[in-house]
Amino acid sequence: MIFRGQVRKMLVCRDTPVVYYLRLGRDILFLNSLIGKIFSVKHIGYQCVGCGSDKKIFRMGFCKKCFFESPYASDTIIRPELSKAHLGIEERDLAVEEEIQLQPHVVYLAYTGDVKVGVTRLSQLPARWIDQGAVAALPIARTQNRYEAGRIEVALKKHFSDKTHYKKMLLESFGKSVPDLEDLRGTVREYFPKEFRSFYNEEFNVENFEYPYTPPEKIVSLSLEKVSSFEGILKGIKGQYLYLDEVGFFNVRAHEGYVVEIFV
Repeated sequence: MIFRGQVRKMLVCRDTPVVYYLRLGRDILFLNSLIGKIFSVKHIGYQCVGCGSDKKIFRMGFCKKCFFESPYASDTIIRPELSKAHLGIEERDLAVEEEIQLQPHVVYLAYTGDVKVGVTRLSQLPARWIDQGAVAALPIARTQNRYEAGRIEVALKKHFSDKTHYKKMLLESFGKSVPDLEDLRGTVREYFPKEFRSFYNEEFNVENFEYPYTPPEKIVSLSLEKVSSFEGILKGIKGQYLYLDEVGFFNVRAHEGYVVEIFV
């Protein structure tokens, strides 16, 4: 069967293992049921997730114009410490920025092959951790807005990476011993800026995740900008990556806005 449409980030459902759905235009593919079957992808065009035009995707699923103009691609998406909505200051669209920034956020530790620190809206949990391929995660602070969480993250980045090293994440086996995040939580409060230590929080428990995935010995990345089509047996899914046996790893999120044909 052939499906055609715009690629969007996979939808996830917490289960054991995690359940994945691929959004492709109006269709939604239940990916877990396709593991072990032939899966082919062909790039046939672009559709910006912002304006819907067929212009080439520049970054984050947006064409170049939207990337530099859309409030959903602003600097505060990547760097929450730059948020100004709590001051009533507009960056690109204050109404959108208030909706995103002026709600509860968490600062968290997650294990994705290494311990990392991150920030996300409370409403995005646990999907945010699953998207990063975390096998364990633990909130360490709950804030009232994005700016406060960003300031805490900046301080903690002196001690932890804020990046997910995708090869380490994809080589990580479920069940492998991971650092005790609760012990780490007990040591990090001193790293918080003094004016934000009241947001330190111990009410959360460690959450663990299992994926429909067994790591290979080698990680090879696939890019539709370099190879317009590829085919292999879908062997597993972790984070936002599809693992095709003897072909490589397809990062779905990195290809948002691409229009593809998928044959299964």
